Amino acid sequence: MNLDRAKQIAPVVFSDNYLEARDKFLVAAPASRAYQCSTEGPSGEDLFTDAVYFGRSEAKRVLVLVSGAHGPEGYCGSAAQLLFFKAKFHERLPPSTAVLFIHALNCYGFAWDRRVTAEGCDLNRNFIDFSKPVPRNSGYDELAEHIVPADISEEGSRRAEAVLTAYRSLHGEQKYREARSSGQYTIPGGIHYGGAEPTEARRTLERIAVDFDLAARDQVIIIDYHTGLGPYGYGELQCEQPSGASGYERAVSIFGPSVTSPDLGTSSSVVLHGTQDEFWQRVLGDRHTYVVLEFGTYVSKVVLRNDHWLFMYRPEEADSELGRQIRNASKLHFYPQRLDWKEMVVWRSHQVHRQAMEALMSVD
Repeated sequence: MNLDRAKQIAPVVFSDNYLEARDKFLVAAPASRAYQCSTEGPSGEDLFTDAVYFGRSEAKRVLVLVSGAHGPEGYCGSAAQLLFFKAKFHERLPPSTAVLFIHALNCYGFAWDRRVTAEGCDLNRNFIDFSKPVPRNSGYDELAEHIVPADISEEGSRRAEAVLTAYRSLHGEQKYREARSSGQYTIPGGIHYGGAEPTEARRTLERIAVDFDLAARDQVIIIDYHTGLGPYGYGELQCEQPSGASGYERAVSIFGPSVTSPDLGTSSSVVLHGTQDEFWQRVLGDRHTYVVLEFGTYVSKVVLRNDHWLFMYRPEEADSELGRQIRNASKLHFYPQRLDWKEMVVWRSHQVHRQAMEALMSVD
């Protein structure tokens, strides 16, 4: 796909809200299976995760495309999935290969423009084994009241930032990033809270995997679309820790040396607890290759802080003018409204889709 074509397609595949994105997806895939969320949208509308499968039921190789794990990051993921349809990859499948689309996995977060699930959990920290002790994050426990302070006035923010700056000076930037971002299981409502049990969105993914018999496949490639980390518009292919070195090597063999790994220090992400890759590793082991296609947006110290502050301290104002301002800021942070960013998403997504399909079909 050349850049002129990317510029033409970009305005068509992107949507302005969850309902528009879902409508476009259902037009492209009318045979989708709907999984209803128990929580309603901001206008009282029903919310759904939709899944559709193309290919023979007995296909041994499957590409899984997942959008919306982190709410407003679904604008990008939904657009990338529609792009796949427009490229007609799903219409040229050999008997051994299939494609499964999972649209708006965290449909609550997509509809409300919140990165978290209805339970207030970061879905990409929720896939731990809750029968075992949860990971500890003493750094977050120490900083929690300053990462999401009760007072976000100018003076309150200044005091909180002074504490965070002192922590970075004492422990280093890497330790600070790990404390803030790796996942925490002690402060409900806090940033990157992994929960105390599987969320509804996690259970939906688990159900979809069973419904489409993914555990029986010989090779599964998962592309999980995200936004918010890295340089503006750049589509970084990240591996996660659960797959280890072998998972990283599988990804490099498919997508090339642009693949990054937090274990190697090459990723814009730190090592995380409870990522979706933990689920795929349990189900498929070395028969899967999981990558996050992460598109950079903007740098902000307050977007996530303000969102969590709103729902921790002013939940009754979630749909007030203040609440809508905070939620819209989250939307604009994770979904830049500029055509140049959309073009970059389209071009890179098409490249990654093509590479994945070539890898799955190369054996035939």
